[in-house]
Amino acid sequence: MLLTLLAEGSFTLVGRYAPSPTGALHLGNLRTALIGWALARQSGGRFVLRFEDLDARSREPFRDLQMADLAALGINWDGDPLVQSNCRSRYEEAFARLEAAGLVYECYCSRRELSQIASAPHTPPGAYPGYCRDLTPTERAKKREELAGKGRGPAFRLRTSKQSLTFTDTVYGQQTGLVDDFVLRRSDGVFSYNFVCVVDDAFQEVTQVCRGRDLLSSVARQNYLHQLLGSTPPTWVHVPLVLNQTGQRLAKRDGAVTLEQLRECGIESAQVISMFATSLGLPPAKTAEEFLAQFDLGKMSHEDWRFTPPVPLSAQP
Repeated sequence: MLLTLLAEGSFTLVGRYAPSPTGALHLGNLRTALIGWALARQSGGRFVLRFEDLDARSREPFRDLQMADLAALGINWDGDPLVQSNCRSRYEEAFARLEAAGLVYECYCSRRELSQIASAPHTPPGAYPGYCRDLTPTERAKKREELAGKGRGPAFRLRTSKQSLTFTDTVYGQQTGLVDDFVLRRSDGVFSYNFVCVVDDAFQEVTQVCRGRDLLSSVARQNYLHQLLGSTPPTWVHVPLVLNQTGQRLAKRDGAVTLEQLRECGIESAQVISMFATSLGLPPAKTAEEFLAQFDLGKMSHEDWRFTPPVPLSAQP
């Protein structure tokens, strides 16, 4: 059906890659980007870029660095990248729509209280049980005043009507995920990842999201929010992770794991692409175009890849 629609010109697949510009991309980031790019290009679709920079740690110079790393591997994209910090009015508008529908309420819980909630018995992992959901106006005013005395404001949560939602992931099959009263806007005023991700995917007309399997747990919340905002959820493609030698998700602290660090060790882009291909159980490839020509999602390994840096962090100058 998908190929028929593409041939008829009535449907264009749109994939996306959305890094946070907090530093150089590591191999885990880059491998996921390459897979997402290949999936979009194989279908004759578009591939768009977005920088999720609402977090205070994000820095503009890292955007250029990350784009250079993607280009060094042969990954290209369509149009100008979307920069979240330039889109606050769009988020405000979507937030106001939910507020007007009575679907937003203030939450006064502290981080300590939330950590206690998370460890409480009979509470699903990560679920918010709605402590602030049905407070009276008087109780809200008192809580708000208490927070103001501490120099804080409330967070804002979505008032949901479901506890779970079932969806299908292209790689990992049918999944059922938690839908609780998740945060839309933090107490510092910054909109949450789950919220802006949905608004941006709808705006960029994204139809397919390829990302690490560690984000599977966020799909149910995001699909639910798509329904509320009247947008169509994308097709989800979650892929295995790149891990360090202790089995933890790869991070820049694990040694030579960025393109620049690997180049300093004599490892060029062609070798990196070949490592990516073989780590996925596919034949070696020296360029992104070769990777694209032979990529087969159905034959891709579902196992995480434990990467051994050529130079450990302790040995780097």
